[in-house]
Amino acid sequence: MAETTYIQAITDAMREEMLRDPGVFILGEDIGVYGGAFKVTRGLIDEFGEERIMDTPISESAIIGVAVGAALVGMRPIAEIQFADFITVAFSQIVTNAATMHYRYGTPVPLVVRAPSGGGIHGGAFHSKNPEAWFVHQPGLKVVAPATARDAKGLLKAAVRDNNPVIYFENKYLYRRVKEDLDANEEVVVPLGKAATVRGGGDVSIITYGSMVHAAQQAAEIVCEQDQIETEIVDLRSLQPLDVEAILATVQKTSRVVITHEANLTGGIGGEVAALISEHAFESLDAPIKRVAALDTPTPYAPAMEEYFMPNAEKIVNAIRQVVRF
Repeated sequence: MAETTYIQAITDAMREEMLRDPGVFILGEDIGVYGGAFKVTRGLIDEFGEERIMDTPISESAIIGVAVGAALVGMRPIAEIQFADFITVAFSQIVTNAATMHYRYGTPVPLVVRAPSGGGIHGGAFHSKNPEAWFVHQPGLKVVAPATARDAKGLLKAAVRDNNPVIYFENKYLYRRVKEDLDANEEVVVPLGKAATVRGGGDVSIITYGSMVHAAQQAAEIVCEQDQIETEIVDLRSLQPLDVEAILATVQKTSRVVITHEANLTGGIGGEVAALISEHAFESLDAPIKRVAALDTPTPYAPAMEEYFMPNAEKIVNAIRQVVRF
């Protein structure tokens, strides 16, 4: 067993998939000799060469356009968007082309788009977005957002092997803060579309994903110690497809729900989860659903303002207490 960071797990997943399948290659800005903006691809060019670790111009539309074309002829590209904020430049290639190819022509598009996302690093409005909801809304795409090192590795390996385009949101704040003991000899593949219950409890459910899994765990410890509230935490992991069965099961178990995500509140994944609960498990609820998310503004740069803007453990604690005491 070796202590593996979230970022190392991503690197390991790509390396293992490239060794397993010669059709897998990586393309993106500064990913070669430089090793990527966050050093996710550091050392891979020495092992696999320039033909499989391809530096590209600063053009997200070109990166995704090339990747879609490569996927259509049988390759399995992993395209890195240096910051998820700039995925908008390639929006048409993703939602108009990659997402609809199978529907239109019956052809697979085995493409992974890696998108480093999230705030908490004082990156300001241009380097902090969580745009996952845009892509969940587009049929033909799969969307994942790992919270742990194991899931970062396992979901990426599953995404590479999937015949559909997968948008893989990796949270920058977690890169070197989240660590886990992983066996280098174990084959870690986490199936897409399956949530995980990361903490059991009977009083209230927190449904979340990504960085907020860790904030939820902090909040759960606080209310357990101070209020004797036992909190169940469900990590969605996969946002499209959603594990509806897991969502409804936890609601039916606890009857009280807090939904939290780092993305802005309006139009976020939390709204879809709340709608599913209201439609399929309304009779199980003993209190209104509470949502905890970022404010509906661009991400502030100043640390104090960013902290005010983002969801955190304290805000989740307040939400838990409200639904339990309703």
